[in-house]
Amino acid sequence: MGSLVLLLVVLAAALSPVARCTAERDVGFQLKLTHVDGRAAPAYTKLQLLMRAVDRSRARVAALSAVAAVADPITAARILVRASQGEYLVDLAVGTPPVEYTAIVDTGSDLVWTQCAPCMLCSDQPTPFFQPNRSATYRLVPCGSPRCAALPYPSCFHGVCVYQYYYGDYASSAGVLAQEAFTFGAANSTKVRVPGVAFGCGNVNAGNLANSSGMVGLGRGPLSLVSQLGPSRFSYCLTSFLTPAPSRLSFGAMASLDSTNTSDGAPVQSMPFVLNAALPSMYFLSLQGISLGDTRLRVDPLAFAINDDGTGGCMIDSGTSITYLYQDAYEALRRELLSVVRLRSVHDTAIGLDTCFPWPPPPSVTVTMPDLVLHFDRANMTVPPENYMLIDSATGFLCLAMAPSGDGTIIGNYQQQNLHVLYDIANSLLSFVPAPCNIA
Repeated sequence: MGSLVLLLVVLAAALSPVARCTAERDVGFQLKLTHVDGRAAPAYTKLQLLMRAVDRSRARVAALSAVAAVADPITAARILVRASQGEYLVDLAVGTPPVEYTAIVDTGSDLVWTQCAPCMLCSDQPTPFFQPNRSATYRLVPCGSPRCAALPYPSCFHGVCVYQYYYGDYASSAGVLAQEAFTFGAANSTKVRVPGVAFGCGNVNAGNLANSSGMVGLGRGPLSLVSQLGPSRFSYCLTSFLTPAPSRLSFGAMASLDSTNTSDGAPVQSMPFVLNAALPSMYFLSLQGISLGDTRLRVDPLAFAINDDGTGGCMIDSGTSITYLYQDAYEALRRELLSVVRLRSVHDTAIGLDTCFPWPPPPSVTVTMPDLVLHFDRANMTVPPENYMLIDSATGFLCLAMAPSGDGTIIGNYQQQNLHVLYDIANSLLSFVPAPCNIA
């Protein structure tokens, strides 16, 4: 309650006239994605980068599990994804004249927000706080608007819509819901200016923003950036995990797999999204089984199903690094991997992965790593060895870049390297095709 009281004090000094929301529009553009630790390189070694990624993944999985497990509907509505655990950053600009800032991209939440002045309680960020009184296009969203109603739990103050978002136990943002002109476009490319984008202007914030100044939600809800831009579709192509090359994020007309420069001529595959009522913004898929090489793992398909209380299921997520498999599926994969590799299994305590092997193998031992295949409803996603195994540069261990989960399965971004993935929210489809993502 303390943050809410502080917020109301700030709002009393920050209110300005309101305006109506603009209609949905067809906008297409492309942005560059930078890995969250990429802007600190070469401050981190390869081992440190891997350790940080695994730590972020653990925190995110714990948060996602918590939101689906709570019984209180108000608590369940909160988007319990730590702002400090984002994986990719994107540059954009807000206001008139445009003020540039960096935001964490998150497919697991909806709201677009940045820290605003007057800021009574704010986190450190690399750019100045956005100042609404210096923008000619800033407008507040009234309480009775559909956009205000789209918040998980909207509040009102003097007729103005007020939001509060909670990202795990240590991060939050609260302020007014406003609309503003946003400018998008990578450096040296055509800039696209979009008026009337709803966003959170945060005056009371807490948490580590990981070299950013806010969040860009790409979830399935009406307040996410992709839902507001229309048509509701975006795609990304993630470069190799430890490469400095930026990844690509495309929206609208530019979010297409038709002209993807594939490496092996593989066809585009598509599968339907599955709705989880407890986590409606998340992208759940119907995972039916897993194969390692030619061997189909003995796992009950119900291990991947969404439970009646919203727990379980399988989701694809840009904010989780390594993949987390439901415990039964992980143990089945581990057993099959041990039979294929035929080396002594070791635990990598530095990274925190428990299925590792001394590498390289002895001269007398030949090890051939097969592809891993995730079998979905209507599609099979082939994961090559470089996308599910990693090498600890300090110990030389070869480790499975996955971990067990007691609640559901999350397909992380490490397994999505060099895969062009299209999220078609309007048609509730996920499509993908292998591609060298470092080639534009």
